[in-house]
Amino acid sequence: MQPLESRIDYQFRDALLLAEALTHPSFAYEAHQPHCDNQRLEFLGDAVLQLIVTEELFKRFGDLTEGQLTKMRARVVSRRALACFAMAIHLGGDIRLGKGEEASGGRRRLSILADAFEALIGAVYLDSDLEQARAWVVRLLEPEIGGMITNPGERNPKGELQEQLQAIHPQAPVYRIIRESGLDHRRVFQAEVSWQNQVLGTGKGKSKKEAEIRAASEALRSRLWET
Repeated sequence: MQPLESRIDYQFRDALLLAEALTHPSFAYEAHQPHCDNQRLEFLGDAVLQLIVTEELFKRFGDLTEGQLTKMRARVVSRRALACFAMAIHLGGDIRLGKGEEASGGRRRLSILADAFEALIGAVYLDSDLEQARAWVVRLLEPEIGGMITNPGERNPKGELQEQLQAIHPQAPVYRIIRESGLDHRRVFQAEVSWQNQVLGTGKGKSKKEAEIRAASEALRSRLWET
């Protein structure tokens, strides 16, 4: 479990909690331990995640209505988004699956990845406390939540691109600022996004974050990874 703990930057005091979070029901059933899977932790993790994301959006977006905040929260906690977060930390390779699920490609199934990610949140919460769990969750979800500050009305292009690419391979896209121009008070940044040594898109903006978002948008339009 140590490589996973290193990737998620959290070391468990109770290693059994981590093992439980990574145990799919198919594995527990084949091991004749039907109640030793991650479903209870998933249930808890879902509630913890909802609270943390709701509070974070409430604090960051003080000018938005309840309806707008609800839509934004739905983006962050959707099944596809949670699976994407799981792929970003390469969680699939650590899940304990039954032979049937293993053979049918369960490690890449969105529902299994999302459930394991929620179970992991529940395990971190039980292993520490709400404040530590909040800091850990916000750090992992920052690429999605942070992108909403620049682009609150639509899905975060960086999150969308990462989700689509990591459905193919767990490697994450890489962003790089390739040019800066203009006066000090009117800088223009140009960014490029690449994946598996292929440049997928470029974009310009008044900030590095805006340039990266536009590069991701161009990549989503061109879809060069499919050629």
